[in-house]
Amino acid sequence: ENHKIYFGACKLLLNKPPTIMKLQRLLIIFLQASFTPIQAFTFHTKLPQTQKYPPSLPRCQSQSPSSLKSTPLNNVEFDSPRTLVRKGMQSFRENDVSGSLEYFDRADKAVTDGSLKPYLWQRGITYYYLNSFRDGSDQFRLDVSVNPLDVEEIVWDIACLARIDPESFPPPNKMALPRGKTDRRRIMSNVYSLFRGDGATEYDLFEAGHNGNISDEFYSLFYLGLYCEIRNEADKAEKYMKAAASSAYANGPGAGDYMASCAKVHCKLRGWV
Repeated sequence: ENHKIYFGACKLLLNKPPTIMKLQRLLIIFLQASFTPIQAFTFHTKLPQTQKYPPSLPRCQSQSPSSLKSTPLNNVEFDSPRTLVRKGMQSFRENDVSGSLEYFDRADKAVTDGSLKPYLWQRGITYYYLNSFRDGSDQFRLDVSVNPLDVEEIVWDIACLARIDPESFPPPNKMALPRGKTDRRRIMSNVYSLFRGDGATEYDLFEAGHNGNISDEFYSLFYLGLYCEIRNEADKAEKYMKAAASSAYANGPGAGDYMASCAKVHCKLRGWV
C-alpha cells in the first residue's frame, strides 16, 4: 500500500500553492508511510537453513549511506523504526558502537507497545562490545523467548554470561534448544556444542569449517575467535578473528553480512589491525 500513499503525497505537492491544511495532510501521509509495523527480525546467518529475515530488511544486504537517509520535513527528521535499525547497523559497521546503541534504543522506543524489543539482536551484539554483558544477556534471552530455535542467540548469551563470570564455564544457567530439537547444520551444531560444553572441541569446529564452503569457514573462524576470547585465550582469539575478518567470504560474497562486519569491528576494537 505504500506506493498509493506516496502517490497521494505527490498529488498534493503538485497542487499549488500549498496551504497549511495541505501541508498537514502531507505530514500525515508521510507518517503513515514511515511508521508501518515492523516484521520480526531473526538472528542473522548466511547459512542456508536459516535465511528467515523479512524482505523489508535483508540481513546480508549492504546498507549504503544514501539508503539510510531519513525524510526531512520542515527541518524535522521523521525516522521509522526500520530506518533507525538500519542506521544503527551502519553505525556499528563504521566502528561507532556507542552510536549504534543510540539508534537501536530509539527504534525500540519508537514502537511503543514493545513489540520490536525481542527482535533487536543487533543491540545485543552492541552491548557485548560495550562491555554491557548483563544487558546483552537480557537482550538475547528476550530474543530466544520468541525464537527458541536460534542457536546463535543462545551462543551470544553464553558469551555474555562467560564475560560476567569467567570462572563458571559453561555458565550454569545457559540456555538450550527445545527438547528434541537440533541444528542440522554441521557448523552451527558444533558451535552450539562447543559453547555449551556438550562435547565438541575447537578442532571439531575448525575441521567443520575447513571442510565446508567459504561461508562455513568464516563462521567456524568467527565463533572460534569469540570462544577463545571468552575463555581468556587472547592470542588464539586474535588469530581466529583476524582470519575470519580477512577470509574470502568476509571480503567477497559475504561482505554485506552483518557478522562479517562484526568480525572486522571486533578486530578494530581489540587493536588487532
